[in-house]
Amino acid sequence: MASVYRTEDCQFTVDRDALIRRLGEALQGDSLLVEDEAMRPYECDGLSGYRQMPQVVAIPETVEQARHVVQVCAQMKVPVVARGSGTSLSAGALPHPQGVLLSLARFNRILDLDDERRIATVQPGVRNLAISEAAAPYGLYYAPDPSSQIACSIGGNVAENAGGVHCLKYGLTVHNVLEVTMITMDGEVVTVGSKALDSPGYDLLAVVNGSEGMLGIIVEIKVKLLPEPPTKDVLLASFKDVETAGNAVAGIIADGIIPGGLEMMDGPAIRAAEDFVHAGYPTDVAAILICELDGSADDVQAQRERVRALLEESGADEIRVARDDEERARFWAGRKAAFPAVGRISPDYYCIDGTIPRRQLAYVLQEMQKLSDEYGLRVVNVFHAGDGNLHPLVLYDGNVEGEFERTEELGGKILELCIAVGGTVTGEHGVGMEKINQMCVQFPTPDLEQFHALKRAFDPKGLLNPGKAIPTLNRCAEFGAMHVHHGQLPHPDIPRF
Repeated sequence: MASVYRTEDCQFTVDRDALIRRLGEALQGDSLLVEDEAMRPYECDGLSGYRQMPQVVAIPETVEQARHVVQVCAQMKVPVVARGSGTSLSAGALPHPQGVLLSLARFNRILDLDDERRIATVQPGVRNLAISEAAAPYGLYYAPDPSSQIACSIGGNVAENAGGVHCLKYGLTVHNVLEVTMITMDGEVVTVGSKALDSPGYDLLAVVNGSEGMLGIIVEIKVKLLPEPPTKDVLLASFKDVETAGNAVAGIIADGIIPGGLEMMDGPAIRAAEDFVHAGYPTDVAAILICELDGSADDVQAQRERVRALLEESGADEIRVARDDEERARFWAGRKAAFPAVGRISPDYYCIDGTIPRRQLAYVLQEMQKLSDEYGLRVVNVFHAGDGNLHPLVLYDGNVEGEFERTEELGGKILELCIAVGGTVTGEHGVGMEKINQMCVQFPTPDLEQFHALKRAFDPKGLLNPGKAIPTLNRCAEFGAMHVHHGQLPHPDIPRF
């Protein structure tokens, strides 16, 4: 495996014994892990191809303990990497080799649930699904629902601006968070946003969402809760080829219909999910679309008839409507279990996260197949089709020498393809370490300089999650010398609409 951190990202000198002694003033017992065996579970996040041991792991239980960790690190100039449940797929929570891994797993309480104002106040270690479970008795729920919602924490969702299958209609995390309280690198506890619909001054709440732990350590979050829609219908349509399915997605959105969810899976993903979950998917097709419509009974009925007609016009082979809540849940269970299902058919997989204009979906799927053939690596497609957020899974074997590096290279090519058609390198998983080179392709030097300036405003010494998300200009110069320069399209035959 290639070196995880570059020399330029690791210029810190740490007196480990003194660091442990200072942290031990507030953290005792299993709140401070210093032995390799104890720290090993924290060496990576969901992108297990990147592994790195920290100097120590700190697991505070209170804001004061977390402040102490941050203040000690600031005084000793030690990097800090915050971690939630560790489900990140971009190595965003990868430890720094000279740093402290700050786990927020014990910040796991729902502090308040105001059903009248439809607001939940939670700590960052609360599981995404737990919020909706707590709100359910009041007929409410929290809309963003990543596939990992049973395990992922809300603090990590804010850090990566997570989405989910219902983000097309209800938005990403940034659209559902009202207020964030965080600890800055100098130990100050600050709050951005408010319970009101708007707050005075710059919109720092939007800056914090998706900031990947580079601006502050989140310790409390207020999220919006929505009323459960009175009616939900789910349609499942199958197609003989993925391009036709992709065009059907564009047709639904172009007609002015915004489904609650609109997801697509290709043949290998369908078969893997069906073998794992037994969702009732057809297994002899090239692609399926899952379309959920929600709202009043009359609106849902009208939309269902229109979507069925659009799917028929687009060339769907078969269209099913879930007969009851149980079948609707099965349709979604297969989609949400797609990632672990694919894990059963390959020793390893690498999950990519790019976003493209919907009109380019069919073209990008064709080009990804060409890249798959070129690299000799299978690519399984599962994605949020409605908003063009792709999650290709590259299947590989990490025990084969050089195969992870080839997988990384293929992933980079797919992301550069997304950029070339007018898309972006991430829709919800963040940049982390995984996509940092492709940031050099997407953004010119002036933009990157502004990103660095923003980080310095919050973190002048560069101690929060260093080396992640924003590439240095030196790195981009080296990457550009070997790869495509900004502004060049690696695929000159891209169709324009």
